[in-house]
Amino acid sequence: MTDIASNTSQTKPRSTVTLAIWVLLLLLMTALLIGLGTWQVERLHWKLDLIARVDARVHAPASPAPGPAQWADINAENSEYKHVQARGILLNDKEVQVYASTELGPGYWVLTPLKLADDTIIVVNRGFVPTEKRNPATRTEGQIGTETTVTGLLRITEPKGTLLRSNVPKEERWYSRDVAAIAEVRGLRNAAPYFIDADDTKNPGGLPVGGLTQITFHNSHLVYAITWYGLAIMTLGMAIFLVYSERKRAKAAR
Repeated sequence: MTDIASNTSQTKPRSTVTLAIWVLLLLLMTALLIGLGTWQVERLHWKLDLIARVDARVHAPASPAPGPAQWADINAENSEYKHVQARGILLNDKEVQVYASTELGPGYWVLTPLKLADDTIIVVNRGFVPTEKRNPATRTEGQIGTETTVTGLLRITEPKGTLLRSNVPKEERWYSRDVAAIAEVRGLRNAAPYFIDADDTKNPGGLPVGGLTQITFHNSHLVYAITWYGLAIMTLGMAIFLVYSERKRAKAAR
């Protein structure tokens, strides 16, 4: 580009080959930028469709939580945030606390296995407790011992840990809700490959606090599309200006 700028003031025109190379490069760059912009538009439509589908799932009436016959088909695309319901007995002695940072401050998610009538297990994120209430002995009222119904949103397992910290199950240090690891450490058989984020139904004693699921989708595709298309217009303009200036030089040199 420096070569273009430095030579626009010269009266001697470039050779046809040199001009053709510069124009071709600028046109190729324009095509690439248009392609990137179009890809972002497609991503925008996909993201808006995803948001609409998730919103429909969240606000739909609760349906029975998927059973073993459906587990193999569950994934984020078709199941996450689905409004579900399950009934069973909470296995409070197999509870796991996962570090959490929420609108209520730092603390822990309380994940408790729910044993259904058919002996399948669904891990339930019952909600948040502050750090000083991590020990179940400090919130015995919330340790429901009778059959109960859990309603909430289906969530996909979070394997291994977070980007910065890995789970250390043997030391009871959990940073993500890894269903498979929890099932292994707690000796749970026939556990569903997902967990349920419990809704805001109040628990006895007020803890854990449910209904804190954050549903957010980063959506900057429109900004990216405008940026790529804007750059495409600039490079196309440079190509047009280059051809125009070279023609002007050629006339002046005659």
